[in-house]
Amino acid sequence: MMTTSVFCGIDFGTSNSSLAVANQNDVFLVPVENDNHTIPSAMFFARKDNHAYFGRQATERFLNRQPGRLMRSLKRVLGSSAMRQGTMVNGELMKFDQIIAAFLDQMKRKAEADCGSELRHVVMGRPVHFVDNDSAADQRAENELKQIAKNLGFEHVGFQFEPIAAAFAHEARVAGEKLAMVVDLGGGTSDFTIIRLSKENAVKHDRNEDILANTGVRLGGNDFDRDLSLAEMMPELGFRSKYGAKNLEVPSYHYFDLSEWSKVNFLYTNRILFQAKQLLRETHDPVRYGRLISVLEQETGHAVLAETEKIKIGLASSENFAAALDFIDQDLRIDVARKDFDAAITTKTERIVQSARECLQAAGVTPERIGLVIMTGGSTEIPLIQHQFRQLFPAAEWSEENKLSSVGLGLAYDARNRFS
Repeated sequence: MMTTSVFCGIDFGTSNSSLAVANQNDVFLVPVENDNHTIPSAMFFARKDNHAYFGRQATERFLNRQPGRLMRSLKRVLGSSAMRQGTMVNGELMKFDQIIAAFLDQMKRKAEADCGSELRHVVMGRPVHFVDNDSAADQRAENELKQIAKNLGFEHVGFQFEPIAAAFAHEARVAGEKLAMVVDLGGGTSDFTIIRLSKENAVKHDRNEDILANTGVRLGGNDFDRDLSLAEMMPELGFRSKYGAKNLEVPSYHYFDLSEWSKVNFLYTNRILFQAKQLLRETHDPVRYGRLISVLEQETGHAVLAETEKIKIGLASSENFAAALDFIDQDLRIDVARKDFDAAITTKTERIVQSARECLQAAGVTPERIGLVIMTGGSTEIPLIQHQFRQLFPAAEWSEENKLSSVGLGLAYDARNRFS
């Protein structure tokens, strides 16, 4: 049983989430789904009664074709108009603050049961920009997340940039003082921080003078999924095929929405299905376009994206990877080469690297002065990303431990420093 002085850090991620707690003696991750220290940021609402399932259980129910609705990438809704409008879930209007609260509440209750103490102090992670180039929407997103945390019973709520939190998690192992660049590439955002790290600095309550610069861009693993889907998967569903006497290209918005986790569910309407079936009569490629109809009818868009994600992950360790889409068409198989994936994501990778360069410029330092590069977030596993950043920092030390959980740990360190 812990003492009452327990502090909490929550990394609510676009793809995965974690929670860490700190007391006066220790900082550690707690299990948030069975014995797992991370949980996919996913929810599944059963069609029968809208009962909510979370994380791996949510994804498994969906992929096993249980009737209901899967929701992912909830973090991307913060600050947007959809946050206020809500969404229909199995015929019932739900507000996104309620949905996000339900996800975070099950993490909080699981952690409290594990550590034997009520959690009242939390530092929440946030990207450098929830919303690019819109300061009002960015602040609105933070305010929405803060109110959700308050409604869950957290009496003291702070926020910290996710890359800074990742730096805090690594600081205890730093020998001497190092100028570090944190590269935090998540599912929805890519964020960068340049910070002075040392064991002496780690105990300071105010770290502002140690943080030289922050930059970020709203691009991440989900965007790579989308580009890979559009390049390799969607053409097999008729993307860029032609129709009619004038040889026009079929409308593309279906395919763009099918390639983004947060938009797939909006395609499952009678109106969209009717429009697609009307066009089927005129298409020049009825076999491939007919697969689009099947995906819309069977509501298997998330399953297509799940296969796309498998390809992305597989190509991290292999030059080629194949996906079986037999749930659409019995013999449909898509083979993808890493070089084709690299070509699909090159433009966004360049934007991410440019944001890192802007961080260096804002800090007034050259790449050669960076002594430590901290890589965190699942997207740092992508070989093209690894190559680009190793070229940028050829002389630096590299730290790649706890890629999916370092932000949560760092937030707990920060919570203890702030609230103790």
